[in-house]
Amino acid sequence: QVQLVESGGGLVQPGGSLRLSCAASGSIFSINAMGWYRQAPGKERELVGSITRGGSTTYADSVKGRFTISRDNAKNTVYLQMNSLKPEDTAVYYCNADLILRWGGDSVNYWGQGTQVTVSS
Repeated sequence: QVQLVESGGGLVQPGGSLRLSCAASGSIFSINAMGWYRQAPGKERELVGSITRGGSTTYADSVKGRFTISRDNAKNTVYLQMNSLKPEDTAVYYCNADLILRWGGDSVNYWGQGTQVTVSS
């Protein structure tokens, strides 16, 4: 079965760093864009950052300069390096990817189950 599995979440102090990973597995022909979203309690899910197959990135203004998204196409994995973390970064972080499951197929959007990031002293 095709799935996205996140790892790397946890508890960190303000100013600290975390690195999230998301690996796509299963029968996948190719992966187009990948990204990270987050959702804090009582808030809507928001885009944190995205990266195209070729490596072009976008970021939410709130994380620009602090977070870096990257990917390893050989490993079907996307990463989110989070530095200078703030309490307001606390949220469940979700991996997202547009997957091509067969040759000639259209992209299908998939979500990971989410990983908790808590920034607190």
